Amino acid sequence: MVSAAKLRRAQEAIEAARPYSERMRTTLQEVGAAEMGDSHPLFEERETVSTVELVVISSDRGLAGAFNSQITKQAERLAQEWKAEGIETRFTIVGKKASEYFARHRPNQVTSARPIGPSVNYLEAQQIAERLMNDYESGEIDRVVILHNEFISAMTQTPTTVPLLPFVAPADSGEADGDDESAPYEIEPNAKKLLAILIPKAVEVEVFRALLENQAGEHAARMSAMENATKNTEELIERLTLEYNRARQAAITSELVEIITGAQALE
Repeated sequence: MVSAAKLRRAQEAIEAARPYSERMRTTLQEVGAAEMGDSHPLFEERETVSTVELVVISSDRGLAGAFNSQITKQAERLAQEWKAEGIETRFTIVGKKASEYFARHRPNQVTSARPIGPSVNYLEAQQIAERLMNDYESGEIDRVVILHNEFISAMTQTPTTVPLLPFVAPADSGEADGDDESAPYEIEPNAKKLLAILIPKAVEVEVFRALLENQAGEHAARMSAMENATKNTEELIERLTLEYNRARQAAITSELVEIITGAQALE
């Protein structure tokens, strides 16, 4: 019941954030049609990728079925795949459950770990994004990928990987053809300066959206897990009650047989 109440609020939050995130990417595509490429360091793709930062998002608490284990398993699969390609994996962990797992299995590869807290806030996403952007611009890492549970429905949460850096705006959808003059508005002072503001903001929004997706998925998974646990418990109680009544009935029957046998012997 608690998770169901929290889920409604979390679902409203992610449904409100999705259009903003999508429009942010579309705006970047429109504004940067003539300015992409090497116009911003967060757009630059490395010729050789040697280090990937994997941002793993989990929950702080358990009792949510396979919600956290499927994330850690997917993270391990990605790390193994990259290792086979000669790529080192570093981990940024958000959520106590994933932090506990990687503290046991890959402590030397964890660069940052923090709890997700009782509720998601934009400041936390901003801090995470800022550190990732700084490390990417300095050349410490060559790629950033977010791994989180995407909220599909109250019954379905799917582990999802989202490439974060280098930041890539949506493919040309026909709204812009690479010519600033074709845009339905004028950009001042110019597109390049506007991109310098929009791109970091877009990265922050992507991190924030991932946290919101994970939050909604957590409450949905816990609600489903607790509902299943309740049903299983009720079935167990019914089965044990039936066994108890049978044993009690057998004991009573045995006592009655003994009493009748004794009475007949006295006669």
